[in-house]
Amino acid sequence: MKKVFLLVVLLLAAASWWVWANSRSIIRTVSSRPVSHERWDALLKKYVGADGLVNYRDFLRDSAELNAYLHSLESAHPNDKSWTRAEQMAYWINAYNAYTVQLVLRHYPVRSIKDIRRGIAFVNSVWDLKFIRIQGYTYDLNNIEHNILRAVFRDARIHAAINCASYSCPPLRNEAYTSERLNTQLDEAMRRFINDPLRNRVHAQGAQLSRIFRWFSGDFERDAGSLRAYINRYAHTPLSPKAPIEYLPYDWSLNEAR
Repeated sequence: MKKVFLLVVLLLAAASWWVWANSRSIIRTVSSRPVSHERWDALLKKYVGADGLVNYRDFLRDSAELNAYLHSLESAHPNDKSWTRAEQMAYWINAYNAYTVQLVLRHYPVRSIKDIRRGIAFVNSVWDLKFIRIQGYTYDLNNIEHNILRAVFRDARIHAAINCASYSCPPLRNEAYTSERLNTQLDEAMRRFINDPLRNRVHAQGAQLSRIFRWFSGDFERDAGSLRAYINRYAHTPLSPKAPIEYLPYDWSLNEAR
């Protein structure tokens, strides 16, 4: 009798797990239509300067509007059935940037986004905080960057589009990424980043590059054959074949407009 009871319990547990797992799968794949990024676009135009620096102090007043935009993201998970590749990619880039801003605003004022992690147990870094919930799935910023944007889309231009709220990061674009203009926007972002003398110094006889090009060298080599070839794809002044490449210190201070 005990064996029969145990078998029934195990079968019920297995059935419950199957229903739970499949319901999560359904949630993920039946989420509907792509969302509008107009709210995020308006906020970026209002609080992000042409230099990519953010007026966090005033942005706080519009936290409700930011939260409303994030709620729209949370109600629609990208999927291959009803979203194009460009729609999915634009969604995740905007999500990364918008959730990063929200994280800063929740803890503002801070000198660096890295300060947010202090006092939070069992978390390696601020990018490992599980605070993003989209249709039953929980993500951290690292999940979005490494497990989705880098792993799924495999486009090194992503590194110029996402912003980690730090001074040495590529500037936060003061408009939302959209599927209609995504390719142009990504090209513009990478070209701007590589030719920005505050973050990269490229000359024919040598270059001092952002450490992003060191940390993610494999992504750039994959897309262009070599890091040098990738830089020359966008640089106003191409690097000569044997020009030395060095890497600049990374400034993690908050990308705040002063």
